[in-house]
Amino acid sequence: MSRAARSTRTPTTEVLHDVVRLACRAPSMHNTQPWAWRIDGAALELYADHSRGTPAADPAGRHVLIACGAALHHAEVAASALGWSPTVHRFPRDEDPDLVARIELGPAARPDPAEADDAVDPALMLEALLARRTDRRQFTSWQVPPERLQHLAAAAAPRGAQAVPVVDEASRHRVEQLVAEAAEQQAGDHALQAEQGRWLDRSAADGVPRETVPRLVPGSASHRSRFGAGWLPQPGREPESWDAVLVLATEQDHRDSWLRSGESLSALWLEAVRNGLAVLPLSQVVEVPRTRRALQRELLGGTAVAQLVVRVGWPSTTLPPLPPTPRRSVEEVLRS
Repeated sequence: MSRAARSTRTPTTEVLHDVVRLACRAPSMHNTQPWAWRIDGAALELYADHSRGTPAADPAGRHVLIACGAALHHAEVAASALGWSPTVHRFPRDEDPDLVARIELGPAARPDPAEADDAVDPALMLEALLARRTDRRQFTSWQVPPERLQHLAAAAAPRGAQAVPVVDEASRHRVEQLVAEAAEQQAGDHALQAEQGRWLDRSAADGVPRETVPRLVPGSASHRSRFGAGWLPQPGREPESWDAVLVLATEQDHRDSWLRSGESLSALWLEAVRNGLAVLPLSQVVEVPRTRRALQRELLGGTAVAQLVVRVGWPSTTLPPLPPTPRRSVEEVLRS
């Protein structure tokens, strides 16, 4: 095909539907999937759907935009793997604040030989996207080397948020204390508990199936699922387990920061999957103002805003792989 012919190619409706379907594999709090999409010619528009938010836990809508950021990055990965070059415009129309991004798809550019060695094969990224799961089970006692954490932090950085590895034992212990403190405070919030309950075993298209929530085992309160006891088998907590922790942070605390936090989370997560690691985002510690402030002051030195804590570890090789959680169909998420 000639260069001129390639430059006039536009994606078919089938391609655009495939990109949306794969983008919707992105993670979201309680698997709420708070997004909607619209096809506009050769472009996709991504909208925040605050009707699918969790106002008791997230009154500002931060988690909604973090989820949309993850979906945006997933869409870019999907488009690249399908042979298209995505160009992203964030918040393109001030008069429509729910329109968080416009993704224009054009013919993929020829790879630059000078950058070929550093580029990740889009097909491998797509494999990671399809394999990604939220793993709430206990991780093994194998330590995640600090250089692996730095590698994950480097994967997140180009998307606009920094992932700060928590490497010394005292700081890790303090993070666990804050996570447990936030969980304890939220356990007494009846409105929040009712909201969580509405997303557990919600439907065949969204929410958190009890089959993905682990059975309770003795251990630290900071490692217990916010959804209580589930049906998912898991190993007993190992006394010398060494979960790695990163704090996802931004310079500011507004909608662009939240969107980019989701993009960085997705980039970090897919790179973790490619390296055989399991990931569990911990949002409760940033949902409680007191523990969020402590996290920022004590772990970030007050120089950045904490958006999420991410737990990383080696999954058990003796347990079966996690099934994919339910997703709404393309028809359900598309706007006319």
